[in-house]
Amino acid sequence: MRGFRIKNMKVEEINREEKLKNVNSENIVEENLQCNLPGVPQKKSLMSFVHEIVFVAVLCSAQLSTMAALALSIAPINIIGKSFGTSNPGQLSWFTAAHSLTVGTFILIAGRLGDIFGHKRLFISGFLWFALWSLLAGFSVYSDAIFFDICRAFQGMGPAFAVPNAIAILGRTYSPGWKKNLVFSMFASCAPTGFVFGSVFSSLLSRFVWWPWSFWIMAIFCLLLAILGFLVIQNSPVPERDHSSKLYEQVDIFGSISGVSGLILINFAWNEAPVVGWQKPYNYVLLIVGALCMGLFVFFEYKAAYPLVPLKSLSNDAAFMLGCVGVGWSSFGIWIYYSWMFMLNIKKYPPLLCSAHFFPVCLSGTCAAVTAGYLLKHYPGSVIMICAMIAFTVGLILMSTVPVHQVYWAQFFVSVIVMPWGMDMSFPSATIVLSDQMPGEHQGLAASLVNTMVNYSISIGLGIAGTVESHLNEGGRNVLKGYRSAMYTGIGLAGLGITLASWYSIKTYFKRRNKSSTAFLGFSKTSYS
Repeated sequence: MRGFRIKNMKVEEINREEKLKNVNSENIVEENLQCNLPGVPQKKSLMSFVHEIVFVAVLCSAQLSTMAALALSIAPINIIGKSFGTSNPGQLSWFTAAHSLTVGTFILIAGRLGDIFGHKRLFISGFLWFALWSLLAGFSVYSDAIFFDICRAFQGMGPAFAVPNAIAILGRTYSPGWKKNLVFSMFASCAPTGFVFGSVFSSLLSRFVWWPWSFWIMAIFCLLLAILGFLVIQNSPVPERDHSSKLYEQVDIFGSISGVSGLILINFAWNEAPVVGWQKPYNYVLLIVGALCMGLFVFFEYKAAYPLVPLKSLSNDAAFMLGCVGVGWSSFGIWIYYSWMFMLNIKKYPPLLCSAHFFPVCLSGTCAAVTAGYLLKHYPGSVIMICAMIAFTVGLILMSTVPVHQVYWAQFFVSVIVMPWGMDMSFPSATIVLSDQMPGEHQGLAASLVNTMVNYSISIGLGIAGTVESHLNEGGRNVLKGYRSAMYTGIGLAGLGITLASWYSIKTYFKRRNKSSTAFLGFSKTSYS
């Protein structure tokens, strides 16, 4: 009888804990439903079905336009280079790397600024900035390649501010569950779709009109999205700031300056190396200074009252997810760039035909996004991440070994089908894991961390692969060998992702197993006492 009474008391205690957990969960959901600005109590918004569709479409367009802008300089890269009088592979790669550099770097601070000043404001401002520098990038045809690179770099700052704040708005609008998984999967599917649309339209305009028109039309599109964002994203009062601390402390000004500076210098050194070589003193000096800046960044983050990246509280789940995203998406950047170079310079295909070869990415990416949303309901994020890393690896193996005269439907087509599964499974799984772990007022931070790794790794991956290519292409005499060597580098990075994800998945499995065993033994002892 004594054991029975203790068992009943144990059940009552568990019921009380469940009720308390449900109350806390309701509070978290209510917090996540606050849509635009942090720290402001809001009621749950009631959007009509049509309003919600437009709302999600506008926010997902941030991801779509980012990848479309990336494609604007890849598809017609030889045409753009010819207009500037250059065919140097290192200089041509800067057309793409400059954009990814600033997207990946300034996303780091965009989420924090959105948490302080409002995500809607930063979203609209990002697209207005995006439109301005897209316009100027088109007019750079009257200048030179350096000005075009500068415009591409400043252009990348626009999506850097739009994307994490779009994710933050979605993260605070939808509470954890199937609907949030579906929305984030849709957001991820816009990456391959955006790239295909950008490559098709830039190829058409470059072939039949003039390549600057692709940038001018992008400017019009970004302006339209800024207007739609103003109309469909709900307004909310200006958040009350914490007046007990200064604004520069809340922004983490020292961490922001050191972090952004370090990321820019390291990335610049890696992407400049294929152009001038590591024998140039300024190149490795910039790399060393960048590493020192990142050291200062880590120091400031541990000391800051409002750290840009809360390293002390960053969980193992988040760290492993970010590491897998970094190596996986760097391999993707290598795959997408050198696949285009292979078709343009080895197979001698025109840009429009190259775009047609990548069209299956849209369908495969959509299927991958829907599948990822379903799998995330039934399996942990670590398992989804292993599948994503395998997809990255298989896609690169297929592409790196394609014979020059092989038919498209053999390895190339299969690679194009497989690769989006890596993109659209890694991005939502990492985003949802971090978003669910962060409170509502730090949804911008969760979005910034994932997107920083995605976009920054694309740029730095190109720099690493470009260095390998320049050292193994026999001084430009064996272009195909250089391309294959660069893609082998991507295989190594994706393989590292498989190792990280597998090790973390095994560790998580045994940790949960031990916890379950301990809980079961403890309950059994209590029941029979």
